[in-house]
Amino acid sequence: MINCADNTGAKNLYIISMKRTKGRLNRLPTGGMGDMVMATVKKGKPELRKKVHPAVVIQQRKSCQRKDGAILNFEDNMEVIVKNDGEIKSFVITGPVAKEGADLWPRIASNAGSTT
Repeated sequence: MINCADNTGAKNLYIISMKRTKGRLNRLPTGGMGDMVMATVKKGKPELRKKVHPAVVIQQRKSCQRKDGAILNFEDNMEVIVKNDGEIKSFVITGPVAKEGADLWPRIASNAGSTT
């Protein structure tokens, strides 16, 4: 279960697949900040539940190293529900967005309070 960081009405999301990744047969794909995933809403508004929504990972608990050597990790895993073209469905994002995701998704970065 991953928390939702926007005001669409979803609280918890469950990742069911990765988008835009190629992989090896029988190997589960890995994802990180800035990756688009397909997720279902487990807790939230009834009109959002039991449907598959595209989402973008904006924070991850697992530490990652940037090209400049800085190590970055967040307190919790967070996602934002988006449309298929990457346009965000909500108006407000709670919490900071990682720079890796902000570079790939400028529409998410414009609605974010801060980027780290």
